[in-house]
Amino acid sequence: MKRILLIGAGRSSSYLISYLLDKANTEGWELTIGDISRESALDKLGGSSSGRAIALDIHDSIKTSAEIEVADLVISMLPAHMHIAIARECVRLKKHLVTASYVSDDMKELDKSAREAGVILLNECGLDPGIDHMSAMEVIDKVHEGGGRFNSFKSYTGGLVAPESNDNPWGYKFSWNPKNVILAGQGTAKYMDKGKFKYLPYHRLYMQVEKCDIDGLGTFDGYPNRDSLSYRKVYQLEHISTMIRGTFRQEGFCKAWNIFVQLGLTDDSYKIEDASKLTWAQLTEAFLPPDNANKSLRRRLADFVSLSEDDEAIKMVEWTGILEDKALGKSNASPADLLQSLLEMKWVLGKEDKDMIVMQHLFEYEQDNKKHKLRCSLVVKGENSVYTAMAKTVGLPVAIASVLILKGQIASRGVKIPVEKEIYVPVLKELEKQGISFVHQLEGGS
Repeated sequence: MKRILLIGAGRSSSYLISYLLDKANTEGWELTIGDISRESALDKLGGSSSGRAIALDIHDSIKTSAEIEVADLVISMLPAHMHIAIARECVRLKKHLVTASYVSDDMKELDKSAREAGVILLNECGLDPGIDHMSAMEVIDKVHEGGGRFNSFKSYTGGLVAPESNDNPWGYKFSWNPKNVILAGQGTAKYMDKGKFKYLPYHRLYMQVEKCDIDGLGTFDGYPNRDSLSYRKVYQLEHISTMIRGTFRQEGFCKAWNIFVQLGLTDDSYKIEDASKLTWAQLTEAFLPPDNANKSLRRRLADFVSLSEDDEAIKMVEWTGILEDKALGKSNASPADLLQSLLEMKWVLGKEDKDMIVMQHLFEYEQDNKKHKLRCSLVVKGENSVYTAMAKTVGLPVAIASVLILKGQIASRGVKIPVEKEIYVPVLKELEKQGISFVHQLEGGS
């Protein structure tokens, strides 16, 4: 009997667990759901006889090792920085591992030992990263096999709220880890544009957006995400002129979010002194230059970011409550912690709300002496606040790849991401059966 150990039963685990329980039932396997909260694990198990729920704290190394030892494959849905401890133990005990997170430098260092142990440590197998890799490589390999050459590749993904559930001016609600949303984009974005290296530091990230149209949904803001340059080699696009991987937000979101960035409210590097004694208006005032003209707080904020008081971005920021005389409600917290606590009250995904995933690849390539443009678009809507589009698109690729590994249909070993055909072809095929598929629109031939 094959045994799967899932560590972490949070927001993105609903479809993952449902899929694996179905497979466990038909294959005679067992799924163990381990979470810091056994109640959460039990809730996700839903009474299935094909699994068990346990309380599991990875800081309890003895119990964690014991659970890994009796598993054939481990899935870590923990925060990204926690994967490495699990990965090291998987290598030591010769167990396969699947995660949805970016490959860290520490993870890369396990490649040789993982290959020697005969196991695969498959990372970046969720949505973004994950489905973006697989769907891009499907096109890239096909064009290369036909003798084509790429000039430009732009890829954007957004975890948004569906239009029918959009009832706030930001067009956004939390469907995944709120802290990751608050800290998104920090660092310097690196990409290629028309043959030139481009570097976009965090303090300017949300000022430089590309407008992208999605049929039937309207226009979105796209901004560069992380290090696009490193994926030129991964995607076999070393000679490409334009290469951007980015994030989608509703049009206008970035302009308003930039106000938080310029104020310093997304900073997580220090704690606010006497936060419990402050109101939001007082905190905002503390981040603004001194005022000698007795202007309103709203006017001072608008002046600080060189906007009019009536600008839509100012209205959006005011809607969050940062200009109100309401207590912060937290102590010993960073500015980012405080902003997160505020937005978690404002950006609530209601019980019957639907979230939405939007992904778009834009390819430009030459083949048979003709220039082509290919637009590949994916739109997935959630069912409710538990079975979300985010959970579906993050969890299902992880689940599908895990089943393929256990069935011996993925032979790769070492530290991998899903850019190889033996991984992406069957995963994409199964995703399509689950209602996750792209619409391809080809232009050109000139």
